[in-house]
Amino acid sequence: MKVPMKPCRLLPLVIAAFVAGGGRPALLAQPSLVPHLPEGITPETKAAIDRGLAYLARTQDRTGSWSNRGGYGKYPVAMTALAGVALLMDGNTTTQGRYAPQVDRAARYLMQSTTPSGLIARSDFEARPMYGHGFTMLFLGQLYGVTEDVARAKEIHDLLGRAVDLTSRAQSRLGGWMYTPTARSDEGSVTITQVQALRSSRNAGVAVPKQVVDDAMDYLAKSQNSDGGIRYTLGYRGASRVPITAAAVCCWFNAGEYESPQAARALAFCKDKLPPGTVSGGHDYYAHLYFAQALFVSGDPYWNEYFAKRRDFLLREQGEDGAWWGDGVGDIYGTAIALVILQLPFNQLPIMQR
Repeated sequence: MKVPMKPCRLLPLVIAAFVAGGGRPALLAQPSLVPHLPEGITPETKAAIDRGLAYLARTQDRTGSWSNRGGYGKYPVAMTALAGVALLMDGNTTTQGRYAPQVDRAARYLMQSTTPSGLIARSDFEARPMYGHGFTMLFLGQLYGVTEDVARAKEIHDLLGRAVDLTSRAQSRLGGWMYTPTARSDEGSVTITQVQALRSSRNAGVAVPKQVVDDAMDYLAKSQNSDGGIRYTLGYRGASRVPITAAAVCCWFNAGEYESPQAARALAFCKDKLPPGTVSGGHDYYAHLYFAQALFVSGDPYWNEYFAKRRDFLLREQGEDGAWWGDGVGDIYGTAIALVILQLPFNQLPIMQR
């Protein structure tokens, strides 16, 4: 990476809250404390968000986890982390907010899923554990800043340190990651999950080796085809993958590389290939999870048009029970991703803020 990772834009506020709160940062703004809905959030959108959050709340297992229901497997660690991120974006912490109990149980489940190696996984259910590992680092890194219990915050920080070490050791010689930490191979989607996980961990004050991030960003740059898209893996030539390209743009912007020519070409590719008002192909929800973040965080002029169309699409897709079945993967996966996209205008999480 040529430019340092973008720091948390709430850092001055977090520091002030840390001092005023006697050692731990206070809760960031909650939607219930915001007098007006942000631009793009209609009353219908807010109602859809509320139904989706309620769906997650009532489908959480007694263990604190969520297990996906669909043809791709349960993946409780990955699904719990994604659902946890969606709840954090509503302004909940482990102690405050309407869904604080659910966030608390999710955090406990994920923290108890850490193995001695530093990998965060449940071996009986996670066939591709590096996804869950990365999503959990994302969730816990954002949770850390609003955790009021000093002992628990230290536990999260230490856990993230071990997780970063595992991610660093698992990196391939080309700079990417594969589905398992011992594969010594790589592909784009897992690589992107780890890059965002490292960024979130750094938000929590965990030391992240610069060379690891530099090599990962070089991996993405070298995986770019002539059309601006990113192929599945660096080691083999192949067609550009729209979902991986969208995620790569998000990583470039997360890293502060807004002027990167590679990011500009990848963004143009996504604008051409990802119509917001319809399904563009396989892994559509996954692609828009990252594309929406990239547009919002960068303040791209296309954001307002994009969000209005994607918002209306998601409102049409929501089931009567409040769930979304994204990409045919399952209900927890689809609901969590839809909620992340719809809640971006609330500007809650440091890693997804303008």
